[in-house]
Amino acid sequence: QVQLVESGGGFVQAGGSLRLSCAASGTIFGFNTMGWYRQAPGKEREFLARISIVSGITEYTDSVKGRFTISKDNAKNTVHLQTDSLKPEDTAVYYCHAMTRAGGINYWGRGTQVTVSS
Repeated sequence: QVQLVESGGGFVQAGGSLRLSCAASGTIFGFNTMGWYRQAPGKEREFLARISIVSGITEYTDSVKGRFTISKDNAKNTVHLQTDSLKPEDTAVYYCHAMTRAGGINYWGRGTQVTVSS
C-alpha cells in the first residue's frame, strides 16, 4: 500500500516562505506524476503544481506561478513544494498527490496545514 506523508506546514507571516515535503513509502518511479493540491475552508480542493517523475516537466496553476516551485529528490523518494511570497489567501491544507504509471491509480496524503497571517 502506497503512503504519502506531507511535512513542512506551519504558521508564517505574509511574504514568508515554507518548504513542504511529501515522502513516498516506496520508489517514486512507480508514479507517472506527483503533485500538490490545497483546500481552504469552505472551498473545493484545487490543483497547484505537478511534476513528471521521468521527464521532470512541471506544471503550475496560474495563481502560484512564480511563487511556488515543485521539485523531486529521486534518491529520497520525495517531492518538495517551495512556497515563497506567501499571502493570507494561501492559507489551506496542502495535500500531496501521486498517480501510478500502471493503472493510473491516485493516492493522497493526509495533508499539512499552512496558515499565512496578514
